[in-house]
Amino acid sequence: MRIAVVNEASAADRNGDILAALKDRGHQIINAGMTKSGTKPELLYIHTGLITAILLNLGRVDFVVGGCGTGQGYLNAAMQYPGIVCGHILDALDAWLFAQINGGNCIALALNQGYGWAANVNLRFIFDQLFSVERGGGYPAHRKEAQREARLLLERISALAHRPFAEIIAACPDELIHPVLAYPGIWELIDVESIADSQLKDAFCRRR
Repeated sequence: MRIAVVNEASAADRNGDILAALKDRGHQIINAGMTKSGTKPELLYIHTGLITAILLNLGRVDFVVGGCGTGQGYLNAAMQYPGIVCGHILDALDAWLFAQINGGNCIALALNQGYGWAANVNLRFIFDQLFSVERGGGYPAHRKEAQREARLLLERISALAHRPFAEIIAACPDELIHPVLAYPGIWELIDVESIADSQLKDAFCRRR
């Protein structure tokens, strides 16, 4: 699985803890957010929400690990875009249930609030459980079909409720999209020349 890690400014110094907790699990890790405090341009949770949407909607990654001080800001930012199913994950049980019931493609971690002694161990436990079960497999077993149908319906609602992604990129406020596209490594991850959708490709080129 290709997993992007997208830390924002207030949680930049937690980046190393997340990478360590994801290490040696057989996944390709793409460190797409802030790796330390003070990196410019500074990414807020609204920026990392957009990065998440770009990477998932372009198919550059399969899953995104994000968050902010509480996890709530990033959760709400990411969920403004189509194709995002994000869970607010505080512990291993949250992760285990979210993976099976919601089958999402993104998680929001609380990286300052309650982030104390053994928080790095908690991260490992979260990832242990998040990746231990089939995404969308259902829990409990007798609810599997109902949950599958609900996930498919949610996908349809997301498509109905959002503008096409090319229109979103074209209309994004400058103060949101410019820091994202200027952030080191993001333009290379987008790889505009490989985008098959001509309207989306043109939208990115116009915002560069």
